[in-house]
Amino acid sequence: MIETRGLLLVNLGTPTQTTPSSIKSYLGEFLSDRHVVDLNALIWLPILYGIVIPNRLKYITQHYQSIWLNNQSPLLYYSEQLCQKLNKVCPYLDCKLAMTYGEPELAATLNLMKYYNHIDIISLYPQYSTTTTQAVIDKIKTITSNWQNPPIFNFVRDYADNTNYIEALAQHIDQHICINQPDILLLSYHGIPLRYIKKRRDNYIERCLLTSQLLQEKLAKCYPNLKIMHSYQSRFGKGKWTEPNTSNVLIDIAKQGKSVAVICPGFAVDCIETLYEINIENRELFMQNGGQNFSYIPALNDCDQQVNILKSLVKHH
Repeated sequence: MIETRGLLLVNLGTPTQTTPSSIKSYLGEFLSDRHVVDLNALIWLPILYGIVIPNRLKYITQHYQSIWLNNQSPLLYYSEQLCQKLNKVCPYLDCKLAMTYGEPELAATLNLMKYYNHIDIISLYPQYSTTTTQAVIDKIKTITSNWQNPPIFNFVRDYADNTNYIEALAQHIDQHICINQPDILLLSYHGIPLRYIKKRRDNYIERCLLTSQLLQEKLAKCYPNLKIMHSYQSRFGKGKWTEPNTSNVLIDIAKQGKSVAVICPGFAVDCIETLYEINIENRELFMQNGGQNFSYIPALNDCDQQVNILKSLVKHH
């Protein structure tokens, strides 16, 4: 075994191109994972490939085209930048990037690191959920199940209450709201079906609420009159999801004549859910309902504070 210690950053995934074929391939892999959609495969897969993807492919392709950055996915671009910066500031680590779905493929990346003594695994989801972090853990265990003398894997389960994470977000928000001075700060997290909370005993809601509470406590010192709200976005399909829904909250804020700034603390880097769903789609919804002042606060992306957060997680574990 090589004495080098590995660090594997894992993000959700993204199409590699804004072509229908690339997006279809990505969506198929993503939405066929039972961590994401837990319906019977015999029922769900014909619906997925026969109805869902064909009906949505044109629109989703346009959505990706509207946010593409430097000729690639923002999620991939910022994740790669993070990896490169960590390699510079942590010479004792070999940091690599993989995606749960799509490329860089998780199995191929792990294979490059299989001879290391230790591998720290950080899923770029601050709040643990069975739909995201657990999907990574289970996939890695499956991939490495037949390895002889595997490395010691250290999984960072989540960092919803990590001091460096909360401090970085608070400073990032402060830099924005001291200029824009919104009436309301909306913290929007990715939603999940409520049945997962009950069926899997997923504590995702508690982890999101904890992040919001810690941010509110931190920001109240400088902005005692700022109203901070909490919501969930990206609802998909039927059934009850985590509430309140971000779009509904924004409609209410618009009708009250209030200004709003939105940040998505559950996304380490910007992606289609933030850049399109929030900054384009929900911005338009806000304006259509009488809103006048909407601002989106970008994710931490590849800033130095984000690098320090991830570096501290490795040291902590």
